[in-house]
Amino acid sequence: MPAEWEPQSAVQLTWPHEGTDWAPILPEITAVYEEMAREISKRESLIIVDDIPHNDTWARDHGFITVEETSDLSPQPSDLILLDFKFNGWGEKFPADLDNQINKQLFDKGLVKGVYEDHLDFVLEGGSIESDGKGTVFTTACCLLAPHRNQPLTAQQIEDRLKEYLGAERIVWLHHGSLIGDDTDGHIDTLVRICPDDTLLYTGGDEAHPDLYEMEHELQTLRTIEGKPYRLLKLPLPRPIYDTTAISHQPSAINRLPATYANYLVINGAVLVPTYNQPDLDQEAMHVIQQAFPDREIVGIDCRAVIKQHGSLHCCTMQYY
Repeated sequence: MPAEWEPQSAVQLTWPHEGTDWAPILPEITAVYEEMAREISKRESLIIVDDIPHNDTWARDHGFITVEETSDLSPQPSDLILLDFKFNGWGEKFPADLDNQINKQLFDKGLVKGVYEDHLDFVLEGGSIESDGKGTVFTTACCLLAPHRNQPLTAQQIEDRLKEYLGAERIVWLHHGSLIGDDTDGHIDTLVRICPDDTLLYTGGDEAHPDLYEMEHELQTLRTIEGKPYRLLKLPLPRPIYDTTAISHQPSAINRLPATYANYLVINGAVLVPTYNQPDLDQEAMHVIQQAFPDREIVGIDCRAVIKQHGSLHCCTMQYY
């Protein structure tokens, strides 16, 4: 499975419409998608899913996961394989029947390039895995072992499938870390991101998220496949953002939204970073991300509208190679 920072051919956006949960703020969220589309299309091709029926817009989790096929005789990639996994609304929380039909239609229309592989008997979301492009895949136990994903498979059986499907030499399971308000059961792309040169960007904790401190300690114990410590760069946690339409209008853990700077997107020549109208923390996060990607332009995109549906920038996108 390639690393996200490897050269890309395109990025997919699945467009908001009145039949999605975005209906109450459709003009607001459409403006964010238009900004993402402008920044992506400056640098690479853009695939917009609009005329294919869909339940929602989280391309990261219903889109193809791409892997490269190599052989012992030729270490250079020979074919791109498009893995079509099942998306079931993060453990049957939300409808996803239409979302699961998008990939095959994109393939049949010739809009994506590669060899199609049907793995719709296995639940796997793109936001739940991170690859370094050289054999290591990160994931979280709280997500992949959550109810209504792949029971009755054991952790070892799931790991075996990940290695087989993704061509991974090892799976690194994180056992700590989650965000209040997260619907995904702890997607890795909200918590820890793998970067070039064995660097990990990760979300720092606060009083409401003590388990993130435990995650930090866990990361400090990890080693690369060569046995070396990772370079760790801590991202700030945005100040609390609340859903004012939730049960209570009073700010509380009940309606705190899962804002995170880790949910950025790497594209050709740039990194698109979610911002939350918190200038000091937004700038700090972009500065930290610049350290991990010194040769790329860092572009902030206001994701206050996206976080209202408990996602952010990376969740809205899926890259192709």
